[in-house]
Amino acid sequence: MQERIANLAQAMRLPDVRKRILFVMVMFGIYVACAHVPLPGVNKEAMERLFSGAFGGGIGGLLNAFSGGSLKRFSILALGIMPYITASIIFQLLVMAVPALEQLQKEGEWGQRKIRQWTKYTTVGICVLQGFGMIGFFGTVGAFQGGPMIIGFDVVMMVAGGLFLMYIGEQITEYGIGQGVSLIIFVGIMTALPQELGTTLQMLVAGHIGLGNVLFLVAIFVGMIYGIIKVQQAERKIPVQYAKRVRGTRVYGGQSSYLPLRVNQAGVMPIIFAIAVAMFPAQIGQFLMNDNVVQAIARLGFSEDSVFNAIQTIVSFSTPSQSNHFASFLYFILVILFTYFYTAVTFNPEEIAENLQKNGGAVPGIRPGEKTRDYLDKILYRITLAGAVFLGVVAIMQYYVGPITGVQSFTLVGGTSLLIIVGVALDTMQQVEAQLLMRHYRGFLHA
Repeated sequence: MQERIANLAQAMRLPDVRKRILFVMVMFGIYVACAHVPLPGVNKEAMERLFSGAFGGGIGGLLNAFSGGSLKRFSILALGIMPYITASIIFQLLVMAVPALEQLQKEGEWGQRKIRQWTKYTTVGICVLQGFGMIGFFGTVGAFQGGPMIIGFDVVMMVAGGLFLMYIGEQITEYGIGQGVSLIIFVGIMTALPQELGTTLQMLVAGHIGLGNVLFLVAIFVGMIYGIIKVQQAERKIPVQYAKRVRGTRVYGGQSSYLPLRVNQAGVMPIIFAIAVAMFPAQIGQFLMNDNVVQAIARLGFSEDSVFNAIQTIVSFSTPSQSNHFASFLYFILVILFTYFYTAVTFNPEEIAENLQKNGGAVPGIRPGEKTRDYLDKILYRITLAGAVFLGVVAIMQYYVGPITGVQSFTLVGGTSLLIIVGVALDTMQQVEAQLLMRHYRGFLHA
């Protein structure tokens, strides 16, 4: 621990690294400050009752955690960063499905900038849709009581807040250290940690939960952290032998190396993508719960009660929970699929095999070119399966840890939040390490 603290101090003594770290801290401060700016029209007592019920234990609690508590406070950042993530997923899928977009992405910086621009426009549309849907849902349960002017103002401010978070994420990625979107979710989750610790301690002192329950929770918490770190750091080392090449009087190559293939090549992004997709039907259902929408559908020949009950069934059916095993299993499958999807996006075996062949490298016993590509693809498929299944198990643990341990007040031990926190922390440490190694300093992970 002392060596790691010394390494952090070493990083802070480097002007450019210190500037990047301080920039991230400033962005975090701005984010937390904006998360406490409330919007008008909300009924705080009704909102408290809503989040203390089933909504707070399902999709509402998850959205509230990712928004740093902004949803429960109904602040200008109530939408969080999820609209931008949803728009990014849409365009990543479209790039793979639409040849014109795939060609545009291959045109270099101009094409990628064009796709990013369309992603931002889509983010605006999703923010508007979710803003009206959120207000409509809160209005049906009595948590929102504003008129048309207040509704319009709140939607505009929530859209601005969502776009502001998107801007902060881009700035952190460019001028800070780490992946901006992941860090925003990270700090949003961490802001709830002090309150959850305090609530759990109060329940323990009051006798509502026993010491054995807390110790059991701590054991699961530590075990999950250990497992996440081991899987995130695990890699398969593929040996590579470089042929000797003579140029003039010098001999190049001839050395042995290895190609590291991580078990979880995609990092923390699959879990974030899976959450956005898994929650999308429920978000659409909340939008449809608006009285005007329900009445419009009822004009087609249905009763308002039947329409409302059908929409409510869709919302509950598509929200993962302890009692909804189908939605939890679907969430588990989505995590696995997005792990493979993001791995395919970030790691290209054909390109790796081509680069190895150009540089005179080869995997012992495997012919260069297509055979090397197929070999890498097979190895990556197998190790990714192990990582994807582990991520899926950890992701659904959040719905079962509370009932198993009897401690419902500490949700950070739940898989999704903990996975994001540990994954983002590891990724950020690796980027800090890379900054140190470029300057011939020892890094965190090799201390």
